[in-house]
Formats: sequence, structure tokens, C-alpha cells
Amino acid sequence: MASDIGKRILANQPFPTLMGVEVVSAEPEKVLAKLVVRPDLCTAGHIMHGGAIMAFADALGAIGAVLNMPREANTTTIESKTNFIGAAKEGSTVTGESTPVHVGKRTSVWTTRITREDGKLVAIVTQTQMILLP
Repeated sequence: MASDIGKRILANQPFPTLMGVEVVSAEPEKVLAKLVVRPDLCTAGHIMHGGAIMAFADALGAIGAVLNMPREANTTTIESKTNFIGAAKEGSTVTGESTPVHVGKRTSVWTTRITREDGKLVAIVTQTQMILLP
């Protein structure tokens, strides 16, 4: 099943697991996941912290990179840019959808759209993953 590979990749990433990232589906051309906005992922104003938004997106882009690179390789984020558009309230669930902009031999670029349950945009994150060959 498509989500199984994403879950296996995520199992090697302790921080997104700690955050509670739930992979819904993972294919080389799209990674979809959900995250409950828990109190410990929020600001004092009870909205999702920008760092949590960025970390959520980073995990999805990394999964996408892994799905598009040689099995023996590793990946690391070398650049990330976030546009914060709206807020996600504590107790809600956000969805992240990451798609490739570019997949090459040494790098891949991913755009992740994070939306609220009502479909409104929370953030757009663009990141570059470097492929680390053995």
C-alpha cells in the first residue's frame, strides 16, 4: 500500500514521529500526510507554531526525495522557504501535500501545501533536498 512505504521512511525520522505526522499516501510524484495540531505544537496564542509547520513540510519533502533516489543514497535538506498564509488552531488537523518541482540526480525540489480542515491555506513551503550518494 502507498502509505506503508511512507510510514517505513518516516520510521527512520524520530522528530516527525514525535510530532505525530501521519502519512496517508506516498508516491514518487506526491506525498500526503496529516497532523493534529496538539498544544505542544502551538504558540501562546493556541495556533500552530511556524517551526512545526516547517518541520511537517520538511518531513514530507524528505519522504518524496527518498522515493525518487537510489536505495543506497541518503538525503538532507539544503534550503527551505516558507510563506505563512493563515493560522491553524489548536485541536484541528492540517493536511500536507508535497509534490516535486524538480527531481534530478543530485537534488530534488519539493513544494508542500499545508491546508486546514476547511481547505484554507496555512502555508506553502519550498525545499531543496540534496541526494547524498555513497
